[in-house]
Amino acid sequence: LSVISRKHRISSKSIDEGKDSLNTDAEKSLTHNDKQDSLSHGIPLWTLSSLLTLLVSNDCSSVAFLHILGILRNLSTLGDKGISSLFESKLIEFAYDLKTQLEPELYSLSIMISSAESVSDLLGDALADFSSPNSNQARFLRVLTAFDYICATNVKGSPSMFPTKMMKEVFGFEHMWSLLNQCLSNFQEQSGMIHIATVLLPMIESFLIVCKQAFAYGKSEITEKDNYMLTAANRLFEFSEKNRKILNLLIRNNPKLMSGSFAILIQNAKVLDFDNKRTYFTKTLRSKTNTSRTRTIAVNVRRDQVFLDSYKALYFKTAEEIKNSKFAVKFNGEEGVDAGGVTREWFQVLSRQMFNPDYALFIPVASDRTTFHPNRLSGVNPEHLSFFKFIGRIIGKATFEERVLDCHFSRAVYKRILGRPVALKDMENLDLEYFKSLEWILNNDITDIISETFSLVTDDYGDQQIIDLIPDGRNIAVTESNKEEYVKLVVEYRLVDSVKEQLDSFLAGFYDMIPRDLVAIFDEQELELLISGLPDIDVDDWRNNTEYHNYSISSPQIQWFWKMVRSFDPEERAKLLQFVTGTSKVPLNGFKELEGMNGVSKFSIHRAFGGDDRLPSAHTCFNQLDLPEYKSYESLKSNVLLAITEGREGFGFA
Repeated sequence: LSVISRKHRISSKSIDEGKDSLNTDAEKSLTHNDKQDSLSHGIPLWTLSSLLTLLVSNDCSSVAFLHILGILRNLSTLGDKGISSLFESKLIEFAYDLKTQLEPELYSLSIMISSAESVSDLLGDALADFSSPNSNQARFLRVLTAFDYICATNVKGSPSMFPTKMMKEVFGFEHMWSLLNQCLSNFQEQSGMIHIATVLLPMIESFLIVCKQAFAYGKSEITEKDNYMLTAANRLFEFSEKNRKILNLLIRNNPKLMSGSFAILIQNAKVLDFDNKRTYFTKTLRSKTNTSRTRTIAVNVRRDQVFLDSYKALYFKTAEEIKNSKFAVKFNGEEGVDAGGVTREWFQVLSRQMFNPDYALFIPVASDRTTFHPNRLSGVNPEHLSFFKFIGRIIGKATFEERVLDCHFSRAVYKRILGRPVALKDMENLDLEYFKSLEWILNNDITDIISETFSLVTDDYGDQQIIDLIPDGRNIAVTESNKEEYVKLVVEYRLVDSVKEQLDSFLAGFYDMIPRDLVAIFDEQELELLISGLPDIDVDDWRNNTEYHNYSISSPQIQWFWKMVRSFDPEERAKLLQFVTGTSKVPLNGFKELEGMNGVSKFSIHRAFGGDDRLPSAHTCFNQLDLPEYKSYESLKSNVLLAITEGREGFGFA
């Protein structure tokens, strides 16, 4: 196995000549009877059949399995229909045989989980059918991994090895996949048992491999492919949403899964926790990096001119030079050799100086003086676009090197990086009064009340101009029937189009360092955490500097709220803070200095009247959380989690 699984290279002959040579040599060693049962290329049928049978035997060690995969890879390059037919029939046969054994095992396990009173009831013999390295689920995974491997290593341009039929057959094992889902649901419903669900990892991997091949099939040039693509997407999304806790636990325990069968979960990245996304992001970024040409770039700066000196030192370097080089930073007039600490300090100083109002590049948002949006009038600085590109590169370089920066941007900037549309809610912390007026337009009948047109008036230092939102917009009235389109266009102009050149330059620099499709796995809240890091939140300080309206410190909902916050992990606390304040940044001196649009504005929780069937809402300009009067701790926690993860947008634009 070790010898014949190695990669073979025929250096002096064409592939066809190599095949003929293989055929001739094999013919010499075959008896007459062997030839009757052999496939083309002189490979006996019984040999290949025995090889495949090893996949489901108890003697298939991990080393032997890798050798078998190597052999399958070599045979795949032949493009032989006879070999393809044999592989197809044997693997489907194995899959069906294992399916008939797995279904009763999964059903029994489901019953045992639901009836178990404690974890100890499931240990030992109860899990024996699934914990063995040669269990039916382990053998089933080997069969599907072989199928996946053949599809992945098939030579470009050669005949397909059989993905269509195999995928359809195994994808149709609906009862078995349903039983798997039921087992996982039962694990999650039973208190303290979710960690035992890891015993079903081979079955979970098998399901994800099937989804992966269904997605690949959906992208192929095959009739009726769209139905399979849609079904695969629906099944994957439903499975991953329902079992997200278990999936994240498995990834956290073994991050390498995201380099294999679990990689398909990127198709529904929102189910992945931030730490798992970040691990995948970093590993993928490193795998695409050329480390063989690492060099050092000297960056000598004056402390009071860090931004300009850094710009002069780095702007004319190529993107590849900046990405693959190590910076050797020296502050002029200061002693010290840069062993990492000086560069770390340089990144922090630079990230603060880029917001220096003297450069006119950014303006603070209305709700927070430490959160910034590009300045529409940055053109007063003749170098502004090259500065924006430089800033994009610096933030991308810091992200590339897993450094966190002391910089926070508006939601619109993060969404633009991710290629996502802005929403009316994103206007709130930039211009509260304008946000309220647009919200009023949406929520009221405006017939014969307003006289707006599809245009805006800008004032650039006294030079007023009319901007048409649509062709000849200044002559088209806003009516009850077209007001949603008007609000959509106004928000897009104010947040994106009015600073398009600035954002495009910033993005050009950022994408020089970070691939656009890779960073897209994050949402805008997570992107802020990726760039600026998870905040160090002192829950006691947070609680001591919170005000209550129509609630009191002794109200059950308030007691439950702080119990919930203490139960949160750092990511969930950061997302709650982002939801209410618009940023993950905690003031240097704690929550007592939390700022709103009118200066210091403490975190506040207001009772939201009108029933407990609604999600909590927030007013970021005032650091205000509107919390309905939920009837239980579980209800409060589930609704808050839903709001901070799924319900952040409010009125959005597709």
